[in-house]
Amino acid sequence: MTRILVPIDSSQQSTDALEYALEEFTSDDITLIHIIDPIEAGYTAQATVPGYSEEWYEQAESEAETLFESAQETADEYGVTLDTVTEVGRPSRTIVNYAEENDFEHIVMGSHGRSGVTRILLGSVAENVVRRSPIPVTIVR
Repeated sequence: MTRILVPIDSSQQSTDALEYALEEFTSDDITLIHIIDPIEAGYTAQATVPGYSEEWYEQAESEAETLFESAQETADEYGVTLDTVTEVGRPSRTIVNYAEENDFEHIVMGSHGRSGVTRILLGSVAENVVRRSPIPVTIVR
């Protein structure tokens, strides 16, 4: 049995990656990971309001649970029970570190499809994971 890590967010690409993993790795162990990026809280004007950070984090955790519930509904169609984990950190680094520390053998993730100048300026979580990962990474478009 191969241990598969599937990063998810609210994008269609991560849903496509999950469906790909469910179709291609039918007898394997699939774990979903959602990354809460604390940098996102720092970019809002409300971040300086006392108590906002805690509220922001609780909302981010709630959103992760909603994502996991929706993903499990999709997995139910394949007869698969998913493991889930929420981590806090920079997405690409956290995905790679989690995969290494927990002996995953493959990462399946969506691509946001950035190209050209946008990709150069903003970078890509998927691209960074591919570059840093010591294990195979499948990017689903």
